[in-house]
Amino acid sequence: MQRTALFDLDGTLVDSAPDLHAATDRLMARLGLPGFARAEIVAMVGDGARALVERALAARGRSFDADALADFLADYTAHSAVQTRPFPGIPEALDALAAAGWRLAVCTNKPEAATRALLEALGLLGRFAAIGAGDSFAVRKPDPGHLLATLRLAGGAPAAAVMVGDHRNDVAAALAADLPCVFATWGYGPPMMAEGAAALARTPGELPALLPRALAAARDRQRGGAPATR
Repeated sequence: MQRTALFDLDGTLVDSAPDLHAATDRLMARLGLPGFARAEIVAMVGDGARALVERALAARGRSFDADALADFLADYTAHSAVQTRPFPGIPEALDALAAAGWRLAVCTNKPEAATRALLEALGLLGRFAAIGAGDSFAVRKPDPGHLLATLRLAGGAPAAAVMVGDHRNDVAAALAADLPCVFATWGYGPPMMAEGAAALARTPGELPALLPRALAAARDRQRGGAPATR
C-alpha cells in the first residue's frame, strides 16, 4: 500500500514567522497601529490567515475587518518568501522519504494561493503530490476531514498515512482521523501541544526513521497489538 506523509507548513516545513511578522506589522502600520514582537506573532500562528489577522486586531483593541484581511493576504502572498526558508534538514528529509517510496503532501491552514506561491518560490512545490490548504475544502484542521481530503487528493489511504506537524491542530486532526502524528519539536508549538502524538521528532533528520515506526505502531494498535511508544 502506498505510504503517504502529510506535512503541516508553517513551523514544520518552513520557518515563515519572519514574513508573517513583517506582513502583520505592515498591516498594523497602514492602520495606524503599533506592531508586534516576533514571539507574539508566533503565538498567533496555526489557525490560518483570518485567525492571525483577527488576533492581531483584537490585541490592538479592534474588531475583525474583512478589508484588513484582504489587504494582509494580498501583501503576504506577494512577499511570503522574502525571509522564509525551509527549516535546516527539511529538503534532505523530504528527499530521503521520497527515495524510500513515501508520497508527500501538504496539509495547512494557510490559504492555497499563499501556500503555492511560497512553496514554488522555495523550490519545494514539485515535491508534493497534493496541497490541502485552509480554503481548499469546507473544513480545515483540527477537523479530520481536512487531513482525509488532502490524503485522497494525494492518492493515499488512512491505513498507510502519517501526519507531521508542530501544532495542537495537527495532533487533534490526526487523532480524529485515526492517523499517527509525529510532532515537530523544532516548530512553533510549545511542548504541551504534543500530547497525543505518536512520536516526537527533535530534528527533520529523524523523520525518515520515525515515520515508518509510527505507522507500524499504529498498525499494531489497530490489530490489537502492543501500544506505540514515543
